[in-house]
Amino acid sequence: MFTEVAVVGLGYVGLPLARRACEAGLATVGYDIGADVVEGLDRGRSHIEDIPDEDIAAMYAAGFRAGTDPAVLAGAHTVVICVPTGLTESGEPDLLPLTSAVRTVARHLEPGALVCVESTSHPGTTEEIVRPLLEAHGLRVGEDFHLAYSPERIDPGNRRYSLRTTPKVVSGCTTLCAKHATAFYERLVDEVVVAAGTREAEMAKLLENAYRYVNIALIDEIAVYCDRVGIDIWDVLRCADTKPFGFTAFRPGPGVGGHCIPVDPRYLMTHAAEQGFTFRTLGAARAVLDAMPEHVAGRARDLLVEDGKDPAEARVTLLGVAYKADISDTRESPAYAVARALGALGTRLTYHDPYVGRFEVDGVPVPRQRSRAHALTGSDLVVLLQEHAEYRSADWDLATCPVLDTRGTAEGRRVVRL
Repeated sequence: MFTEVAVVGLGYVGLPLARRACEAGLATVGYDIGADVVEGLDRGRSHIEDIPDEDIAAMYAAGFRAGTDPAVLAGAHTVVICVPTGLTESGEPDLLPLTSAVRTVARHLEPGALVCVESTSHPGTTEEIVRPLLEAHGLRVGEDFHLAYSPERIDPGNRRYSLRTTPKVVSGCTTLCAKHATAFYERLVDEVVVAAGTREAEMAKLLENAYRYVNIALIDEIAVYCDRVGIDIWDVLRCADTKPFGFTAFRPGPGVGGHCIPVDPRYLMTHAAEQGFTFRTLGAARAVLDAMPEHVAGRARDLLVEDGKDPAEARVTLLGVAYKADISDTRESPAYAVARALGALGTRLTYHDPYVGRFEVDGVPVPRQRSRAHALTGSDLVVLLQEHAEYRSADWDLATCPVLDTRGTAEGRRVVRL
């Protein structure tokens, strides 16, 4: 079977890309090292919330197939690498999944093929790390095959912007590489934006999330200051957001989570340090964001004491432990750090999240409340960490205990906002 597109990594980036390729009529295969992922897809089950099982069935009906054997990559005209680039246990950039995937692709690369990398990494990764690995078997970029970088812009849970409707930044190691990549992505998305080079495209991705990282830290620090001096931060935001120019509203919270915002700036800071440069703004932002869970725990302790409860014996429930509203993903969720800080006070923790069936902190399972209502009436304190739709429609006056709202969305007689 002739393969037009092979997607390496069938996670939150790769599976939507494979689906879109199938929709565009391209003969598509997928490769993933996770046997459970492939087996689930073969049975018609999606592991990505934004992709329903019906879409998996449509992909297979269109000829899609997935495998854990890299032989599935053989003969592919275009290979797109969509593996995760996260952090190590010590918080350093972890490029092992990317380099492993590239080595696998290199062993099955054929002349004339296009290789596109979508995994996030520091500037220079495509040219200095990916390219040498792909050329190790004798083929040369720009002569025997084409190499491009196009940063992923998938936003889980976003119903407004899809892969197709979000502009796609594309770059290539050579002008011809960029042209081949442009031609490929033009079949999948409505708008392609061609960068000057791979380093510019890599940096664009990091800038997008560093911008959010810094601004979230700014509003979090302002929120802490407003709490200290008795200013209503939420009313400040309401007023400031009426300015039709020169201001973009960011909202305070318990910290940042997910696969991008808390991770991408680390890649930039680490690489910059290797070049003898220090991102002072990012360093300051990191210090603020790292301190937010402790601030939340401190506010929780104060509320318990004010309510006549001993924090060391109190029952505290976390509402919403996913990193983002209305999804089940807990990667880098600030709920972990908040749970640790509350645990250090001796509190008896439980949690409730309609999307997360199991929540462990440092390998220890946190008991799950059977319902939101039970959490509001069976706790000494509730900490609202995530603004799931279920919580936005809640009757908070049912709470028999204080509710610490870190998102500014709850209203009720016992609600106290961060």
